[in-house]
Amino acid sequence: MIGRSEADQASMPRVVALTMARDEADLLPRWVDYYGRQVGVENLIVLDDNSADGSTDDLPCMRLRLPPGPWQPSWAQARLDLVNGLSRGLLACYEVVVFVDIDEFLVPDPAHYDGLADYLGKNRDRDVIAPLAVNVLHKPSLEPTLDPTQPLLAQRHFVKFAPGMCKPLVKRKPADWLASFHGIAAPFEIDPRLWMMHLKYCDVSLLMKVSAGRHARHREGRGHPRSAWALGSNELASQLSSWVQTPDEQRVQEFDPSELDLSTVVRRKGGRRFRSHGPQLSAMERNPLRRLPERFRTAF
Repeated sequence: MIGRSEADQASMPRVVALTMARDEADLLPRWVDYYGRQVGVENLIVLDDNSADGSTDDLPCMRLRLPPGPWQPSWAQARLDLVNGLSRGLLACYEVVVFVDIDEFLVPDPAHYDGLADYLGKNRDRDVIAPLAVNVLHKPSLEPTLDPTQPLLAQRHFVKFAPGMCKPLVKRKPADWLASFHGIAAPFEIDPRLWMMHLKYCDVSLLMKVSAGRHARHREGRGHPRSAWALGSNELASQLSSWVQTPDEQRVQEFDPSELDLSTVVRRKGGRRFRSHGPQLSAMERNPLRRLPERFRTAF
């Protein structure tokens, strides 16, 4: 972990971060670099779902190569069962387990915390934590294609609040994740001081490339039947274009969590089942376009 003394690191919680990837050559290096700097590259696990593009070769962290499908009873449920089983075992030797998709970056508010380990060390009283999620959006009329050598958030200015993406991604107890990781068998709240930058829509060309691959895998039975994986790349690119339209760029306000009512996002689904609520695509149509605060620009 960067910029910390041995004494500081000794006070930090032991955190393991997991993701699942298949042919993610564009985002996987950023994921490993960011989370490696936050919790230590030795504490990262990449579940490799049969990548064929070389992106998972020679990773500096642990890679678990998964067998090819079909998985039983379905890819979505097998993915949940696999990660839940791994997380239960990992909690025997780690204080915190984090599971995020390859395009999900947990960034504590720099106004309050010095990175993810600092945040987790100062919030040890919370068994399950969900971040405040925003979709990072690309507006091609103002922003060029991403330069992989530069901080990503320095190249993107616009976001929209994504309530359904406020997933319980951080846990300290062996409660099972549910509903494609949008829920968990334990109560949780959204912390507006922990942001999740969702990068699916951060670049039009990347969106077209990734969505085409996911659409193909959706036809193989991967992904939720009602997920955006079922949509074609042209349809998603068209939706992105409509989300960033605004008559006056100077009037786009800075995103401020205090303007949100987060109390209605997490809902109980019976028993001890809780999940974040809000279809992502309709939320993008409804929620206002906002500017990403400057303090996040160099996060990764």
